[in-house]
Amino acid sequence: MIDARLLPIQSALLAPFAGWCHRRRISADALTLAGFGVGALGALAIALGQWPAALALIVANRIMDGLDGAVARLNGPTERGAFLDIALDFVFYALVPLGFALHDPAANALPAAILLAAFIGTGSSFLALSAVAARTGIRAADYPTKGIYYLGGLTEGFETIAVFVAMCLWPGAFPVLALIFAAACALTTVLRWFAGWSLLGPSRTRP
Repeated sequence: MIDARLLPIQSALLAPFAGWCHRRRISADALTLAGFGVGALGALAIALGQWPAALALIVANRIMDGLDGAVARLNGPTERGAFLDIALDFVFYALVPLGFALHDPAANALPAAILLAAFIGTGSSFLALSAVAARTGIRAADYPTKGIYYLGGLTEGFETIAVFVAMCLWPGAFPVLALIFAAACALTTVLRWFAGWSLLGPSRTRP
C-alpha cells in the first residue's frame, strides 16, 4: 500500500552499499540468491522456534532484496535478474507461514494454510496482470524501476514484512495475525482482479 512512497527512501539508504558492491563486482543475481538463502534460513529458524534469529534473518532478507535492485540499476538490469528476484520473493513469502506450521502444527497449520491460499491469490493476480501487461506494453507509472509491471494493493511488500516481524515478535499470536492478514490479502486479490478487468478492457485486443 505504501511501497511506492518508500522506494525513494530505500534507494537513498541503500545507495552507498550498492556502490560498494558495484565497485567489487558483486552481481545483483548473487545478492538475490544469497538473500533467498538467508530468508530460507529464517523460515528454518521459525520452525525451530528461534525467534530472534528468525527476525534478524527475515530483516536481512528484505535488505538484500532491496540491495540487489540497487546494484542491478548500477550494473544494468537484466531480464534474468527481474525473473529471479520475483520468483524467489514469492517462495520466501510462502516459506514463512510454512515455518510456523512446522513449529506448532496443532495451533498453526490451518491458519498457515489459509494464509498460503491467500498468498496464491495475491501472487497469481499480480503475475497474471504483469504477464499480459508486458505483452501489451503497459507500464506502471508508480514503479518505473521495476523489471515487470508492478500492481500495488492493500498488501504489498512493506505490509507483508511488517506482519512477518510481528509474528516473530509475538509467535503465539500467529493464528490471529495470519487470519487477519489472509483477509487483507483476499481483499487485495479482489481489487487486483477488478483493476486487471478494467485495465485490460475490450479495447485492448491480443496482438
